[in-house]
Amino acid sequence: MVKKIEVYDPAMCCSSGLCGPAPNKELTRVAADLKRLAKRGVEVRRYGLSQEPAAFLSQEDVKRLLLEKGQDILPLTVVDGQVRLTERYPTTVEFETWLDAARENA
Repeated sequence: MVKKIEVYDPAMCCSSGLCGPAPNKELTRVAADLKRLAKRGVEVRRYGLSQEPAAFLSQEDVKRLLLEKGQDILPLTVVDGQVRLTERYPTTVEFETWLDAARENA
């Protein structure tokens, strides 16, 4: 089973999507998906470039991709230490597919 999912967000005021006059539906969906995964026992970590820049430098693959491609690579998703997706947030189906694949390989 997938043990850890890390999401590296681009620079923004918050990761919830609830700030400002028009909430971002995609960020709200991702937050709900991550909360659901955490309830299922997956360790979920979410880092914002504005709030936690050191986290982006401590993960070697994230650091390398940022240096090579710049901030356009964000958002970026790491599953069990491997970069799985860049430049957009995972869909709910992608999260579930990763969990199912991890169960089959366990």
